[in-house]
Amino acid sequence: MAALVCAIGLLPWLSRTDPALTVLKARSVERDPTPETLRAIREGLGLDDGPSALLGHWLGGLLHADAGRSWVSDTEVLPAVLQALGASLLLMAGALVVAAVTVGVVCARTLRPGSRGQLGGRRPGGTGSAMLAALPEFLVASVLASVIGVQLGWLPALGWYGPRWMLLPSLALGLPVGAVLGRMLDDLLPAAFTEPWALAAAARGVPPTSLVRKALRRCAPALLPNLGLFMVGLTGGSVAVEQIFDIPGLGRLTLRAALAQDLPVLQTGTLMLMILATAATLLARTGMRGLIGPALRDGALHSLHRPTQPAPRFTPLVYGLLLAAVIALGLPRDPLALDTTARLQAPSAAHPFGTDALGRDVLARIAHGAPNTLGIALAVSAVALVGGVLFGLLPRLSGPLVDTVNSVPPVLAALLVTGVAGGGPWTPALAVAVVAWSPLAAHTSALLQQERATVHLTATRAFGAGPGYLFWHELLPAVLPPVVRHALLRLPGIALSLAALGFLGLGSQPPSPEWGLLLAENQPYVERAPWTVLAPATVLALLGALAVTAAGGARLPRPRPWPKRRPVRRGGPGPAAPQPEPTRHTALTSSPTGTPRRI
Repeated sequence: MAALVCAIGLLPWLSRTDPALTVLKARSVERDPTPETLRAIREGLGLDDGPSALLGHWLGGLLHADAGRSWVSDTEVLPAVLQALGASLLLMAGALVVAAVTVGVVCARTLRPGSRGQLGGRRPGGTGSAMLAALPEFLVASVLASVIGVQLGWLPALGWYGPRWMLLPSLALGLPVGAVLGRMLDDLLPAAFTEPWALAAAARGVPPTSLVRKALRRCAPALLPNLGLFMVGLTGGSVAVEQIFDIPGLGRLTLRAALAQDLPVLQTGTLMLMILATAATLLARTGMRGLIGPALRDGALHSLHRPTQPAPRFTPLVYGLLLAAVIALGLPRDPLALDTTARLQAPSAAHPFGTDALGRDVLARIAHGAPNTLGIALAVSAVALVGGVLFGLLPRLSGPLVDTVNSVPPVLAALLVTGVAGGGPWTPALAVAVVAWSPLAAHTSALLQQERATVHLTATRAFGAGPGYLFWHELLPAVLPPVVRHALLRLPGIALSLAALGFLGLGSQPPSPEWGLLLAENQPYVERAPWTVLAPATVLALLGALAVTAAGGARLPRPRPWPKRRPVRRGGPGPAAPQPEPTRHTALTSSPTGTPRRI
């Protein structure tokens, strides 16, 4: 955390731009940046003293509840940050309520009494939740604001003045989060319903509602670490949603401070995010221990990740063929050809996905942007999976790192990476990869902790299995498949993070056909020409459905049992010695007439 705060303190110097020039542009655009004016700003802000002096002055002020004054607005920093934090926490609470309802809808089939999921079978469907999880938050926010807020007028779409103003942004943030958590919970419930305690409770006539409540409690500890990550992400990572609905939240405040190089506001906002991340992680760990109880210590749990029936192979094949067909149809077309006479045309035979504001074919731009978007998303997902598993297997090392990394929104990470490595096409990928491994590491650590407390692992250790055998044959086959499914489930989310950076202007630049840039360019025309936004959003949802259905088949084969020992032959090689006949035991018993007889 100290290293992160120091890195943010160095951001104005790492960005290779004059902080005084940035502050002058933020204060007054019309004023000329003369050397005398820039020199006066440096003296007033203390920039000539260097970053170490500024950082020490800021830390010293925190001891007296004084975070300094803003370089741009010249107002007190701490009251503004606390007010923005209150708005973000209120928005987070509303999004969590929406996410909880969405989780219930996603898991409704499994929670229904007598369903195949409760009998240990494979759960049906679930592609609707996959598509919902693949929708960008800023796209959902744009559609809700334009359709429900502007066209229908049912709810206010701009501002932050009361409970009615928080409904639409809570829906935009909570629906994708609830879909992801619902898929993760739906992956754990069947094993919980087939544990001995559940079977015994069902045999004794325990009501189904009570059984469902106990099963949810059994599966909750594996989800609590990721729930803590989502809480921090909803607070600091909802920058696009806060900008669309004009919400004075902490994420937007931090982003504006980073762009304007307003160092006191940036450092204080990041510190608040880190404190929130630490508190959420501690609450998640305390809740995990409270729900499981002494079973973690006594080794009395059962594994929730036993091999199940294989997922259908035709569903991901269908989605993959549809995605490949879209790309194949659009590659022969020119994505940069301009036709001002065909601006914002509806889908037709000549343009199956319509045209954008410059008359360019939307299908061609989607197809040509697919290799860049999908390739970077797959590379970042692979790096995040490897890093998450490696760090998750070392919980003492990954715990503090997860707490710190999770407190950095992807937008702020992109700014830090840009300041250190400079701009370029791989800058958004590096920024997303820096923070994408933390949910997988938290998931791995939670599963590893529960798996080490299972009964079968204790029994295998009692039979003489060493640490190497336990890791390769028991722990890894139980932990790796659900983490791989989680990584595949997050593949669309990583693509969306890249798209969000493009939407905010921190990713690819025009005329690149990257999918995030397509959404950003066409978002102002969502009312007049909705196909310009719905087409790339549908392809993203198709990618999400493909990732989730493919994740259902991500599992390792059953571990092979210990090799049987061959009988030791005495006397050297040759035919085996004959086995002695079993000893005959005789006993006396009484016949019905009372006469003793031998058996």
